[in-house]
Amino acid sequence: MKKFDLNIEEVLDHWETPHALREIIANALDETSLTNTKEPEIFPDLEGNWHIKDFGRGLRYEHFTQNENKEKLENSKKVIGKFGVGLKDAMATFNRRGVGILIQSKYSDISIEKMSKSGFDDVITLHAIVKEPTNPNMVGTEFIFKGITSEEIYEAKSFFLMYSGETVLEENNYGQLINKNAQESKVYVNGLCVAVEENLLFSYNITSPTKKLLRSLNRERTNVGRSAYSDRMKSILLDSSSSKFAKMLVEDLERVQKGEAHDELQWVDVQLHACRILNDKEEVLFLTSVDMMNSKSKYVSYAQDEGRRIVTIPENLSGKLRNTKDIKGNEMVNLDKYVTEWNENFKFDLVKETELSQNEREVFSYKDIIIKWFPKNEGRVEEILVSNKMRPDDYKGSEASGLWIESEKKILINRKQLRNLEGFAGTLIHELIHAYTNTDDQTIEFENELTNMLGKLSMLIIGKEQIENKKNKFWGIFR
Repeated sequence: MKKFDLNIEEVLDHWETPHALREIIANALDETSLTNTKEPEIFPDLEGNWHIKDFGRGLRYEHFTQNENKEKLENSKKVIGKFGVGLKDAMATFNRRGVGILIQSKYSDISIEKMSKSGFDDVITLHAIVKEPTNPNMVGTEFIFKGITSEEIYEAKSFFLMYSGETVLEENNYGQLINKNAQESKVYVNGLCVAVEENLLFSYNITSPTKKLLRSLNRERTNVGRSAYSDRMKSILLDSSSSKFAKMLVEDLERVQKGEAHDELQWVDVQLHACRILNDKEEVLFLTSVDMMNSKSKYVSYAQDEGRRIVTIPENLSGKLRNTKDIKGNEMVNLDKYVTEWNENFKFDLVKETELSQNEREVFSYKDIIIKWFPKNEGRVEEILVSNKMRPDDYKGSEASGLWIESEKKILINRKQLRNLEGFAGTLIHELIHAYTNTDDQTIEFENELTNMLGKLSMLIIGKEQIENKKNKFWGIFR
């Protein structure tokens, strides 16, 4: 038998039994990771004692030394543990909480007792009692505990991702994005919970910690500040590409303007990344609240009829959306993009003149008279056609009354305008001004040309009335 003085000077008085069990489980998981052996077993025996067993290389009494574990430091991005003193902290806690412990490996059986320090009979310290191994052929290390409850085991396991029941949504170069299963989110480092957050959308497992984060993993490995891990949390988000992740983030994005979004949405580049993924994965239309109220809002209903997902985004994100592409290099579909594509793909329902009713044909026949009112510009308008359906008017939002298509040198008239001559004439004049002046609605140039045309028509009407009046006076002489 050998007595090994643990020489513990600073005791973590606030630790409970689950904190000490956490250290034992963490060491077992680290050994599994370093040796590529099967997962540790945690189970009770028939006498009510709890066991934690790994299948690694076996614990030796040298592991109780004060020095940091060199192997773990060299593999800090792979294992949970950092300090070699974690095991000693756990032993002190078990002793203080009245938990009996026996550690078995092929090297020795180790128990814990308080006894006099060597050479100082009046100083009582905690010692590891090292005896010959019960099983020299044993594989791994087994901790046997007497005096702990299943609730304490459950609480200890809750520190670890593998026992949490949470679902990993995606894994990338920086860690794992996790679909949390509770109100609170957990931040893990290599599977061990180091912080609990109240307003995160996801939980996170950081598997590639930064030096700053590793320095922040204090002796207790809990309550690490967000500043230590926020960079890695953001990196995990920006390196994720699954549609489920994007959907969840975009759904939360729509709550930004209500002030109900989670903290991840404070990062505009994370918002943009989610939209880029969704634009590739789904038929979607990104809108702002202003888009919903402008003259093109009718197109939103078209998009909905097509089964597109409508996503409302903040104004500041909308500006960035116009200057970026999705993860496959395609343009982002905002309202302007959708309107352009919709109009390019729109198919008119043209009506032959022989298919018009008698009244419609009479109204339509005045097109030849009206077109003569305009200056000679041969070939500018080659056709005037009628359609049962029209694209929406970009300014009013409702179905357009007429349309000048410059590339095809044709004017299309909504069939509804043939109900009376007044409606038809007004629409045709409007489109002829577009055709002959090459100006757009709601521009000064168009307004000027429209005013000039109204003046010419007025002169025609006034001139005709004067001629009729003169005729009436002339013939009145002979009556």
